[in-house]
Amino acid sequence: MSLSALRQNFQIVQQHVGRDVTICAVLKADAYGHGAKECARALEDDGASWFGVTGTDEGVVLREAGTRGRILLMTGFWRGEAEEVIRQNLTSVVWEGSHVEELDRVARQMGASPQPVHLKVDTGMSRLGVDLAGLEPLCQRLKAASGLSLEGVCTHFAASEVLDGDESEVQASRFEQALKLVEVNGFKPSFIHMANTSAVVGRRQSWKNMVRPGLALYGYTLPFQRDGRSADVRPLDLKPALSWKTRVLSIKEVAAGERLGYGGTFTTKVRSRIAVLPLGYADGLNRKLSSRGRVILRGHYAPMVGRISMDLTMVDVTQVPSAEVGDEVILIGSTDGLSVTAKDHAEWALTIPYEILCGISKRVPRKYSS
Repeated sequence: MSLSALRQNFQIVQQHVGRDVTICAVLKADAYGHGAKECARALEDDGASWFGVTGTDEGVVLREAGTRGRILLMTGFWRGEAEEVIRQNLTSVVWEGSHVEELDRVARQMGASPQPVHLKVDTGMSRLGVDLAGLEPLCQRLKAASGLSLEGVCTHFAASEVLDGDESEVQASRFEQALKLVEVNGFKPSFIHMANTSAVVGRRQSWKNMVRPGLALYGYTLPFQRDGRSADVRPLDLKPALSWKTRVLSIKEVAAGERLGYGGTFTTKVRSRIAVLPLGYADGLNRKLSSRGRVILRGHYAPMVGRISMDLTMVDVTQVPSAEVGDEVILIGSTDGLSVTAKDHAEWALTIPYEILCGISKRVPRKYSS
């Protein structure tokens, strides 16, 4: 994991949106598999002041690791966690009266200063957030909550990478209505945010004064679409921060016509050299890469063959005659002009880079370079 690439990506995004826009660096899911504590430390040293996590447990991990900046709980907190939220100086998103009542009650019981919260509005995702019909009653509950302070208002795009659909425009319009209603109720929130990575890259009008990039920090963006096809959007010069490597565990000669692995789903056409790698789907190597993915070994691409199993994966090194036990194998990364990315894995597995990165399991050791 290259912390310098992470910091560079952060600065590229900051330059792109301008210094007047605050970046909330999203570190949820252990920083998309990259290591939240290490990433927070590097980003904070580079000027990041806000971090987005899923919930209280992830926020506490960052605080215990020494993170000093603001931490936004993007899916709020569970009942019974309000005291910990206040004690750890975490900032929760709220969208239901129960959030407001519990956090307000506990804040007043603890004698704490008014606790900042960010109000989430559902503008069309139909997932989390208060809808427009319920917004004014919730604002009234917030006004009555002397232990709370409405610091921010946010929403989330459902399809910000689709450039010609009206869904995002409808969401943006509803969000503007929500902001006016919040203002009518007497609030002047300091932070307004709705832009994720795709909106940061392709929807300048959505930036407001805070953005929440996640995937971009780690070197990736989703492809943009227009009219159901791939669309060109000026890319940011991002660099993948993570490389994934292993070593050859074993090599064996296999005759032509032999079936490989569970279910014998791959049959050798010629006499082949098959290398076995000491990792599998328990390490997060997506099983859908079976006989579809490839790795880099000694300056060559080598295809994955047979089904990926829990702990072992086979690759065909017939065209890499110098391959030996102990050789380094690159699953994600680049060398000598060859490259395999999380985006490649996602295309082979018919998924998205988010799942590939988040899926790399805890039993894969993380090593960091500055």
